[in-house]
Amino acid sequence: MPELPEVEVVRRGLAPAVAGARIERVTVLDARSLKRHDGPAEDFIERLSGAHLAAVVRRGKFLWMPLAVGETGGMASAGRGAFGDPVEALVAHLGMSGQVLLRRRDAEVAPLTRLIFDVAHPEHGALRVDFVDQRIFGSMAIDPLQATPDAAAGGHGSTLPLVPGQVAHIARDPLDPAFDEARLLATLRARRTGIKRALLDQTLISGIGNIYADESLWAARLHYDQPTGSLSTRTVRELLGEVRTVLRRALDEGGTSFDAQYVNVNGASGYFSHSLRAYGQHGMPCERCGRLIVREQFMNRGSHFCPVCQRRRPA
Repeated sequence: MPELPEVEVVRRGLAPAVAGARIERVTVLDARSLKRHDGPAEDFIERLSGAHLAAVVRRGKFLWMPLAVGETGGMASAGRGAFGDPVEALVAHLGMSGQVLLRRRDAEVAPLTRLIFDVAHPEHGALRVDFVDQRIFGSMAIDPLQATPDAAAGGHGSTLPLVPGQVAHIARDPLDPAFDEARLLATLRARRTGIKRALLDQTLISGIGNIYADESLWAARLHYDQPTGSLSTRTVRELLGEVRTVLRRALDEGGTSFDAQYVNVNGASGYFSHSLRAYGQHGMPCERCGRLIVREQFMNRGSHFCPVCQRRRPA
């Protein structure tokens, strides 16, 4: 599924065309994509028709677009409406195969399109935003915003200390300026679990999925099942440094695409797949030692690692 780099690439692509735009029409082609919306499709359409989108914000793998309060009269600034802070947002989760695509109004509608938003932007004019989802694991919903407990910005893309209720349980990601490293260190010391399970726990640290967990653990020379309680503070900080490096490299390369399920807002694929050193490389030589990368079953998926460079050390 799309992880932090892929979702952030989508956010950056959407923001210039959507922040400050007005939704003129909403078309629901498949109501299954509204499974997390508290109400029928008619409610979703009615509440969004005529609404202004103040910004495009991301935390972890979630996107949301705060609905500006009042008439913006032009571009929204820093996620704020003209007459006060937003009280609700359009929340998007891409699931396994969700895509948010920018299109011309007259462009052909793709077969797997589930939701369509006709928007008007004060600078870019009439546009269309399509939510395409092959497997329908993704969703969109209108959700109330609530204050962040730490009073910091809710996510990347807005300065407002607000986060949708559906996203409030998601931890900050390691690229977030408000990420609480000390809290993570304390939690890892207290838990009896493997380090990869901890990296995949979105309530501890968000945005990391199977791909970037494997890549970061390879870079840090850590076995995926190394007990968290056995890791020193220095080792965890070194791992976090590798996580940040991997995520930033993936961002620079547009994310990871193995098929057409992940594309950016213009339909283009990322190319970080050419830079992978562990994930999906089983049977290939490790770049450090030459030993073949192996794949082991883990949490209904696979873990890719070097059996020499990433030995599991005694707890």
